[in-house]
Amino acid sequence: MTPQTRIRRMGWLAVLFLCATLYALLHLKVTAVQSEVVRAEREIVRLENQNLLLETEFLTRSNQVRLAAWNRVDFGFVAPTAQQYIEHERELAEFGSPRAQNAPAPLMLAGMSGDEELPEFPKLVSPLTGEPVDERLLADEPHEDNRVADGHLAIAVAQAPLRISLAATAADITE
Repeated sequence: MTPQTRIRRMGWLAVLFLCATLYALLHLKVTAVQSEVVRAEREIVRLENQNLLLETEFLTRSNQVRLAAWNRVDFGFVAPTAQQYIEHERELAEFGSPRAQNAPAPLMLAGMSGDEELPEFPKLVSPLTGEPVDERLLADEPHEDNRVADGHLAIAVAQAPLRISLAATAADITE
């Protein structure tokens, strides 16, 4: 190879290296500009959201001023003062009025200590007939095969969904 060919080759390699370097620098510049554009877009979105928030707050406050004017002028309402707040239930009870003649009795809560004898539990009454329910129907004794005793209303835990027709009797349930 001649020295001139060698120099020409080295010249082409230098030009290729220079082009690659310039391309890399240009690529970095484009990436930096793109990053700035994304940052600017995010800032624009943030400012738009802040603008929307401020508009909403402005409209809310202007509506509050309008409502306060209506309350003052049209309805005669006044904002509550610190003396109007109630601290506890007794103060609230002081505002109550006496019960009317035909008003129902107030609800009373009762407690029972462990020393007292328990009163007998009232009998269950059928809402359909108004008669007390037979104690045998409420018994809690299923058969060994997990079926319900004859005439027993309590249902054993079933593996599948249980469906009972509305016209079913206790005998129909056990079958």
